[in-house]
Order: sequence, then structure tokens, then C-alpha cells
Amino acid sequence: MTLQVVVTGTDTGIGKTVFAAGLTGLLDGIYWKPVQAGIQEGTDSETVSKLAGLPAARVLPEAWRLNEPLSPHRAAELDGVEIDAETLALPTTDRPLVVEGAGGLMVPVNRRALYIDVFARWHAPVVLCARTGLGTINHTLLSIEALRARSIPLLGVAFIGEEMADTQRTIGEIGKVRVLGRLPRLDPLTPEALSAAMRTAFNVADFMEVRQ
Repeated sequence: MTLQVVVTGTDTGIGKTVFAAGLTGLLDGIYWKPVQAGIQEGTDSETVSKLAGLPAARVLPEAWRLNEPLSPHRAAELDGVEIDAETLALPTTDRPLVVEGAGGLMVPVNRRALYIDVFARWHAPVVLCARTGLGTINHTLLSIEALRARSIPLLGVAFIGEEMADTQRTIGEIGKVRVLGRLPRLDPLTPEALSAAMRTAFNVADFMEVRQ
């Protein structure tokens, strides 16, 4: 069976899309963002395509494209539609598939379903992206608890940001979770810099094995 990895985060705006681009490149895979809210200033799919250097065929079209940069449930309401969470299904691909959620685990897809409910139905292994700044211990441990409460397989935590060795160690120890690595903030952020940083910070084999 082809590898499928879900990339989620502890919060919005932490660099999850950049990590997803780097992971797609590292795995030589295919990228999919099921729901894109906010399309006026560019989409995450476009960002990933550029940063990972992917041809169009390896960036799958979104199931839902919504105008306003809001939580998917609200963006859909403003567009006069409702996302049917039950129709969101992982596509079959011939390469590793990297799927990016929106914001954190508890983001509503509609008024009855959260992203974590969709992930539980998929039962694909998850990478939890976490920033390294103040407050991340609480947010990350809560997210780990939520994933485990729904028996969602967790590959580990990928940190994004400056080195915070004790914070990263604390989350790994208390959360009993594998620390996959840390992606630093890149300036300039280029495809070449991202590819090099991913190869330095992460091990491909770690994304193939779930340790609960």
C-alpha cells in the first residue's frame, strides 16, 4: 500500500505548509489539500508546488475551494455551501501522499464535524507540526492527547522554528512521542534551502513507521 501521511498542526500560521512542501519533496510524493479557505492571495497548493518543485500532476486539486480566509465551516457558509465531511476520502496514488489539514485538529469542517473526526475515519498516520515558541508545550501535549483519544496513529512531532532544546525534549518525554526533527525558519525561503534543511533535519525512514 502506498504511504499516506497527514500533516496537521497545533495552531494556524506555524509553518505547516512549508513543512508539508518539504516533506512532499523529501518523500518524492504527491500533495493534497482537501479544503482551501481563502483563495484570493494564492493557495497552499500553489505554495507547495513552488517550494517542492512539483509538476502540476503531483499537486491534486482541492475538494473544496472557498473564498474567505476563515475556518472552513464559516468560509463555506459565506460561500453558500456546506462541506460534506463524509465525502472527503484519501485519493489513491502511485507515490507517497502528503495531505495537509487546515490549522489545528479541532478546526470545524462543518457545524457537526471537526478535522480530527475526518482524520480518525481515514486512520492514516499523522505528523503533528508544532512551533518552538512559548506556549507550545501545552498546545502540543493537548493535541497528542486528542489524537490518541481517537486512536489516530501518530508518527511524531515535527518542530518548526528556532532551537528550543528543553522544550522539544520536554514534549518528547512527557508526551511519550517521537521527535522527528526541527525545521528552522529559512531566510531566504527557497526550494533549494528547504530541500537541504529537510534532508539535514529529518530521516525518511521515520515517516514509514508508527510508534504509539
